[in-house]
Amino acid sequence: MKLPFVLASRFVAAETLDETLPVVHDLHQQGLRVALDMLGEYVDDRAVALRARDAYIDVVHTLADVRTRTGEATNLSIKLSMMGQKIDEAFCLDNLRQLLDAAQEHDIFVRLDMEGSDITASTLSLFEAVYPDYPEHVGIVLQAYLKRTRRDIERMCELNASVRLCKGAYKEPPEIAYQNMDVIRERFIEYMELLLQHAHYPGIATHDDLLIDATKRFVAAHDVGRDDFEFQMLYGIRPETQVAIAEEGYNMLVYVPYGTEWLPYFTRRLRERKENVWFVLKNLFRR
Repeated sequence: MKLPFVLASRFVAAETLDETLPVVHDLHQQGLRVALDMLGEYVDDRAVALRARDAYIDVVHTLADVRTRTGEATNLSIKLSMMGQKIDEAFCLDNLRQLLDAAQEHDIFVRLDMEGSDITASTLSLFEAVYPDYPEHVGIVLQAYLKRTRRDIERMCELNASVRLCKGAYKEPPEIAYQNMDVIRERFIEYMELLLQHAHYPGIATHDDLLIDATKRFVAAHDVGRDDFEFQMLYGIRPETQVAIAEEGYNMLVYVPYGTEWLPYFTRRLRERKENVWFVLKNLFRR
């Protein structure tokens, strides 16, 4: 497994948290913000889900300790399917509340990742269940290619929630998801504009120059402060561009995956959509 991980290390920081923290420190030193993403998903065993919950809570404590020592504030990105979402929603909700109690105590922001469409409604339901109690410490992700996303964007704007907007990477049927990239870009821009005007500190998550430039133009034309939102990219994807955007005075957050579940993470993504294979290959050569 060591040789494959050398190849994956372009996009995955390390297999352990201790090995990942120096990577996080280096990104902060470059003027970038960071969110940690512990790899793993779709747990179907309660004991495994409880271990994932406890591991997330341990990460919160570690990040709080690092901030105390260095002043570097790092967010946490989580997958509800790791904490028992597919087993029992009430069980998952209890685990999520325990995690958010720790996050709130230590002032760590937690982003709930959006996974496949089979759990989109569940993820949003769980988010709305906890958001009133942790409004400053929990946010959600919405995917521009899903046809339901317009109403979800409007709902998050009503709540003034923090939304990470991305295109979407899962293979979904045309009944529920746009398939044409030009249409997906149009929806992304539409939702980006709504979030920048009506939601709290959105994350514009894209490596697409067309969407980055559209965001910059909209911000400039509508007097949106650069501290009122952030761009977001994945670790290992266009690192020089990440630094350049930060040097322009925009907030730039890098999502840093780590953990031992990197192989299923990559094989599943690459198997699901041919666009993901092209995305990885293309960005091996982009700076």
